[in-house]
Amino acid sequence: MLSLTDAALAESKSRDFIDMFELAPVSLWLEDYSALRELFDTWRALGISSLRDYLRDHPEQVLECSKCIRVLKVNRRTLDLFEAESLAHLVANLHQVFRDDMLKAHIDEMVRLWDGATTFASHTVNYTLSGQRLDIQLNGIVLPGHERTLARVLVTVEDVTERETARRQAARAEEYARGLFEYSPVSLWVEDFSSVKHLIDDVRMRGITDLRVFTDVHPEFVQRCISEIRVIDVNQHTLDMFGASSKATLIANLATIFREDMALHFREQLIELWNGNLFHQREVVNYTLGGDPLHVHLQFSVLPGHEQDWSLVQVSLIDITARKKAEAYLEYLGKHDVLTKLYNRSFYVDELNRLERKGPFPVTVIMVDLNDLKRVNDLLGHAAGDALLRRAGEVLGKAVDKPNCAARIGGDEFAVLLPGLDRAGGLAVMENITKLIDLNNQFYSASTLELSMGLSTSVPGERLEQVVKRADFDMYEAKRNHEPGSRTRG
Repeated sequence: MLSLTDAALAESKSRDFIDMFELAPVSLWLEDYSALRELFDTWRALGISSLRDYLRDHPEQVLECSKCIRVLKVNRRTLDLFEAESLAHLVANLHQVFRDDMLKAHIDEMVRLWDGATTFASHTVNYTLSGQRLDIQLNGIVLPGHERTLARVLVTVEDVTERETARRQAARAEEYARGLFEYSPVSLWVEDFSSVKHLIDDVRMRGITDLRVFTDVHPEFVQRCISEIRVIDVNQHTLDMFGASSKATLIANLATIFREDMALHFREQLIELWNGNLFHQREVVNYTLGGDPLHVHLQFSVLPGHEQDWSLVQVSLIDITARKKAEAYLEYLGKHDVLTKLYNRSFYVDELNRLERKGPFPVTVIMVDLNDLKRVNDLLGHAAGDALLRRAGEVLGKAVDKPNCAARIGGDEFAVLLPGLDRAGGLAVMENITKLIDLNNQFYSASTLELSMGLSTSVPGERLEQVVKRADFDMYEAKRNHEPGSRTRG
C-alpha cells in the first residue's frame, strides 16, 4: 500500500507527464492501433502473407487501415499546427488532414507494423483544416507493454514545410538553370582549371614575371596546361555542333577538336589569366569530330566564387563559321574578278604599287588582250563572250603561281605581274600560256580562244608604270598584227 508521500510523488509524476505531453514544442498524437492489429490478424487468417503486395493490388484497403486508427489524445501544438479548436474538432475532420499522398506513405507504416516492428517513420504531406499544405516528418513508436495489441502508439509530427519549400525552390532553380544550360543555343562547357592555376602559380613562384617570354622559351608548358584541363560537362548544342553522339565520345576525342593552331590561341588565354583577366573572349578555330573546321567566338569566364582556385570555369562557343565564310567571300570579291576568278583591277593596282616599293626586282609585266571578244558577243551573244573570258581566266590562272599574279584589268584586258623574273623567265611564261591556249581549244569547239600578248622587263631605277606602258605597246603591236586564224603574238 502506497504511503501518502509515495502517492503524492506518483501524482506529481503523472502531472509532469501530462504537462510535458501538453506543452511539448512538437506535435504529439497518442493513438490506438488495436483495431488495426485485429484487421491484420483477420487478413493473416485469410492467407495473406505480403501486406505490401496485398495493398498494391487492393489500394482501397489502405483507407480501411487508416480508419482503424483511433486518436486518443493530441497536444496543444497539434491543435495549433492543424488549426483545430479541440481534439473533437480535429478528429471530426481527419479526412481533410490525411489525404492525397498521405495514403501512399501510410503503406510503408502499415507494412512495418505487419512485419513486427515497433517503430516507423515517413516523410509525407498533411493539410491544415483550412487546406494549407504541411510537409511533415512523422515518427511513430509502440509504447512499452502494448507491443502485442498496438493499443498505445505515440506519433510525433514535425513541421518541415519551410525546409521542404526551400528544397523544392532550390530544386526548381537547379532544374531551371540546368534547362538553360542544356538547351542553350550556344555551345557551353563547364571546366575545371584548378590544375592549370597550380601550374601558373608554380611558375610565378619560381620568379617568372613574363609568361609570354617564358612560353617562347618553353612552348611545352602550353601543352602541359592543355592536358590538365578537366571537362566537367557540356550541353546538347555542343554535341550537335561538334558531331558527337555523347558527352563521353566528345571528351574522349578532345585532341581532334582542339588541334593545329589552337595551342597559339590557348597560350593567349594563359597570358590573360596570368595578368588576372578571368573573363576574356577571342575568335579561334576548332574542328568537328568529322574533321571540318569550326570558326568560333570563344568567351571564357571563371565563375563567381571560384576566383581563387579556378575550379569552375564556363566556356561558351558561338559558331561563326558562316560569318567567316561570308567575310572571306567578301574579301575575295574585293580582290577578284567574279567571272574569270583572276585578281581584279583594284588588286592589280595595289600589287603594282607594292612591287614599286618593295620588289623583288626585276619585275616583268605581260599585258594580254582577248582577241575577237566583240565579234563573239555580236554573233553568238554575251553568254558566249563570257564563256570565252572564263576560258582566258582558266589559262592565265593555270599559267601563273604565287608570288606571280594574273588580273583582269578591263573588259577584255589582262595583266600578268612576274616579280623577280627577268625577260627570259617572262618569255617562258608566255610560251606556257600559248601551250595552255592550244590545250584549251581542244576542249571547246564553239569558238577559238586567241590572246595577244606583250612583254616588258624593268631595268634598275625605272618606274613600273613605264614597264607597263612598254608591255602594253608590245601587246597592241601584236594585236594589230593579228589575223583571222592566227593564235598568239608576243
